[in-house]
Amino acid sequence: MTPSREALSVVVIGGGFSGLLTAIHLLEQDPHVVVRLVEKAERFGRGRAYSAANGQHLLNVRASNMSAFAARPDHFLDWLAARGGHGDGFVSRARYGEYLQGLLRKVIAEDACAGRLLLEQDDAVGVDFGDGRPRVRLALGRQLSADAVVLAAGLGLPSSTAAASACERRGPPIYFADPWRIEPDAAPAGDILLIGSGLTMVDVALALARPDRRFTVVSRHGLLPQTHGPATVAPLPEGPLDTPRRVLAQLRNHAAQVGWRSAVDSLRPITPAIWRSWSLPERRRFLRHARAWWDVHRHRMAPRVAEQIAGLAQNGRLQLVAARLERLEPTDRGLSARLRRRGASVSEVRAFAAAVNCTGLSSDLSDAPLFLDLATQGLLRSDPLNLGLDVDDHFRVLGAAGTATRGLFAVGPLTRAARWESVAVPDLRGQTEEVARTVLADLRPGSIQRALAACCF
Repeated sequence: MTPSREALSVVVIGGGFSGLLTAIHLLEQDPHVVVRLVEKAERFGRGRAYSAANGQHLLNVRASNMSAFAARPDHFLDWLAARGGHGDGFVSRARYGEYLQGLLRKVIAEDACAGRLLLEQDDAVGVDFGDGRPRVRLALGRQLSADAVVLAAGLGLPSSTAAASACERRGPPIYFADPWRIEPDAAPAGDILLIGSGLTMVDVALALARPDRRFTVVSRHGLLPQTHGPATVAPLPEGPLDTPRRVLAQLRNHAAQVGWRSAVDSLRPITPAIWRSWSLPERRRFLRHARAWWDVHRHRMAPRVAEQIAGLAQNGRLQLVAARLERLEPTDRGLSARLRRRGASVSEVRAFAAAVNCTGLSSDLSDAPLFLDLATQGLLRSDPLNLGLDVDDHFRVLGAAGTATRGLFAVGPLTRAARWESVAVPDLRGQTEEVARTVLADLRPGSIQRALAACCF
């Protein structure tokens, strides 16, 4: 292992929220660490979630709970106030992206961090461990040697379904596989099929909304995200939470006393512990039967966004259908969709001008060259629930044999199988600090050093 006072080099792959905050915590916790932050996009710090320029795309969490640092809960509010913002509202995602890039600029400008954060704009395509130290291979041909590598690249694009394969090969775009890269003018007029009814669908509907467009939203359960509203801090529900069935029962009882929003929020601090306490069959049961209901109550729309979606529905421009998409086929005027409504014995065929895949991020690791390379070497594997990577309780990546790959860690949505809640900032900010501690503890056993002075904040 590396002696405690030697300089360390850590490569963090992915320059969005999880990667940036992991890099910051590494720099704060050890004054002798050098971090290389690898990001294939043009801008560091924003990631996919906070790159949208559409002002209608708002955060799904109030500003008071969006600080990047758990120990500094007013950090984001103070940043907003210094720029003329006020109140505890739902700001735009683009605005939050500015906040994250401000953190990045502050790190680079600090004397104590000078030369210790290096930005690498490239795509990581593989990692070699031939000599015991990882070497990250980049798409442009360079290699970065390090003492440890943190995978913070996030999940992939929505999974492409067999139902849409014929439409994906069509020349003019009628099927949009990437809902985050649609130019509003690229979609045609007419009835557009939105596959999936979660928060991704909400973003797409607001981005594409025009008087000459209508939306048919299809999902198996036909559920829309609920809306944020008044909620008080509530105690934990009483009773056992050791199975999904018991959690549901306790939540129902608790909601009758404190309201459903407060009841759901009361579980937030202990959700990872509840998830870890369940057996693998219980977790599968939750994903099969309760996940859709949990998601729409846990991940809510900002009130203004909910009003806009309700307005589209009231004007007949958005219809929600509980159905399974069986097939999409291109036609001369767009595409046809074969749908089987929930509870129906026969399918129906409807015509659409275009379709957008809004089913959310994919956990299919084979789509990313980096993950495919590591899996081929036996250095990582998918978790048993196919939610992302298999990691231990401290975010060390597990290889094909089930043992931790020395020097390889993961953070962010890739780790959903370990903690379940690994998407929103209030969950990720603690994760990034924890994974930084784990990396340094493994590299400097018995001598984890905090920064002698707060180098960045």
